[in-house]
Amino acid sequence: MSRAALLVLADGRFPAGGHAHSGGAEPAVTAGRIKDAASLESFCRGRLHTAGLVAAALSAAAAAGHDPLALDDAADARTPVPALRTTARKLGRQMMRAARATWPSPELDALAAARPRGAHQPVVLGLAARSAGLEPLDAAYAVAYENVSGPATAAVRLLSLDPFDATAVLAHLAADLDQVAGRAAEAARRVPTEGVDALPAASAPLLDITAQQHAAWPVRLFAS
Repeated sequence: MSRAALLVLADGRFPAGGHAHSGGAEPAVTAGRIKDAASLESFCRGRLHTAGLVAAALSAAAAAGHDPLALDDAADARTPVPALRTTARKLGRQMMRAARATWPSPELDALAAARPRGAHQPVVLGLAARSAGLEPLDAAYAVAYENVSGPATAAVRLLSLDPFDATAVLAHLAADLDQVAGRAAEAARRVPTEGVDALPAASAPLLDITAQQHAAWPVRLFAS
């Protein structure tokens, strides 16, 4: 196993489509909940411990080799609003294209055939990590980091926030990233005995509500 693959998977330049999505930052900026580096850090920390934890656990479970179709159904059950389900599957399709080109595997091919409209992005990412020879904890880290780096990058564009300040926000979240990735990997380890109910189902109602509202905006900078 080469953990260098994790650098490729977590790189913002990996062509998985995430640059077009703000992770809820755009509606939060519009509503005034994100207005500077301090409020961005608060937003990212909240997102990380809710939606980020759920996504990281799904990805870790896929990387561990658990049934990706069952995990995709579990992701649906943990994504209550249509706008976020649609976004997750769009990102999953793009991630699948990139992953199959980079780390081809029968498991990725089988999931692509079973979910032609796209599986949830964290599940695809976890399977991509598995195909790259990475561990469940690696997949959890990649997804957890993505859940905060996306909004941080979006805030630079939305607020003209100093990129150095946005990067400092990510650095301040390092301990939280460790905690969330560890919890996600531990939950994935319990799936063989407890089923998918072992995976977290943390909720972020404000993210859900604003995502559905954002999807109806006639003009927006980001797709979500």
